[in-house]
Amino acid sequence: MNPNANHESLPLEMFKSAFKNRSLIFQMTKREVIGRYRGSMLGIAWSFFNPLIMLAVYTIVFSTVFKAKWGVGSDSKTEFALVLFIGIIVHGVLAESMSNSPSLMLRNASYVKKIIFPLEILPLVVMGSTLFHALISVVVWSVFYSIVNHSLNWTVIFLPLIFVPLILFSLGVSWVLASLGVYIRDIGQMTGVLITILLFLSPIFYPATALPEPYQTIIYLNPLTFVIEQAREVLMWGNIPNWTGLIVAYIVSILVAWAGFAWFQKTRQGFSDVL
Repeated sequence: MNPNANHESLPLEMFKSAFKNRSLIFQMTKREVIGRYRGSMLGIAWSFFNPLIMLAVYTIVFSTVFKAKWGVGSDSKTEFALVLFIGIIVHGVLAESMSNSPSLMLRNASYVKKIIFPLEILPLVVMGSTLFHALISVVVWSVFYSIVNHSLNWTVIFLPLIFVPLILFSLGVSWVLASLGVYIRDIGQMTGVLITILLFLSPIFYPATALPEPYQTIIYLNPLTFVIEQAREVLMWGNIPNWTGLIVAYIVSILVAWAGFAWFQKTRQGFSDVL
C-alpha cells in the first residue's frame, strides 16, 4: 500500500498536521538553519552579517550615490534605504519559499520513497528557516532605525499580525510548487523568473502612489503590495495597520494556503512512482 495515499485535505487538517508535528518541524528547521552555514568559519553569525552588510550597501548607494529620497520634502539620507530594506525583507520571505519549493521533494526523496513521513510539513520547515532569517533582518533594521532616529515606533508590535497572511500565502504557493516540481522539472527555472518579476512589480523600489492611477489598481493585485505597505506603516511611519485590509488579507491567504495544501495532498500519491 502506498503510504502517501488517502491523506486528508480539509482546511482543519492543514493546522492539525502542523500542530501534531510541531516538534519534528522545529528540529528539522533547526537542522536546516545550521546546515546552511556548516563548514563556514563564522557559522550562523553570517545570518546577522548578511542583512547588516546589505543594509549598509543600500544606505551608501541610495543616500550617497543616488541621493534618493522616498517622499517629497524628505531630507533624511537613510530613509530610502530603510524603506527599501523593509520591502526586501517581505519579498524575501515569499521569494525564498518559492525558490526552495520546486526541488523540495527531490531533495527529500528518501522521505517520499522509504518512510511513512508527513511530507506536507516540508514546506513548513522551509518557511521556518526563512522566517528565522527574516527575523534577523528585522532585528538588524530595528537596531539601525533606532540608532538613526533615537527611538523605535511602538507599532512594531503589529508586525507579526501583518506577516501571518504573507506566511499563509507563501505556504500555499510552496505546497503547489513542491508538488509541481516532482512532475514538471522545469518549474524551478520558471519560478526564478517569476521571483525577479515580483521584485520589480512590487512597491519595493518605489511607492505604489508614484505610479499612474490605472497602474495602481494593477499593482494592488500583487499579494506582496499590501504586506509591504503595511509593514512600512507599522515599522517606519508608526501607524496602526489597516484593519479592514488585514481581515481581507487573512481570508484570502487562508484560502490560498488551503488550496495549495489540498492540491499537495491530492497529488502526493504519485510522488513515489515518479521519484
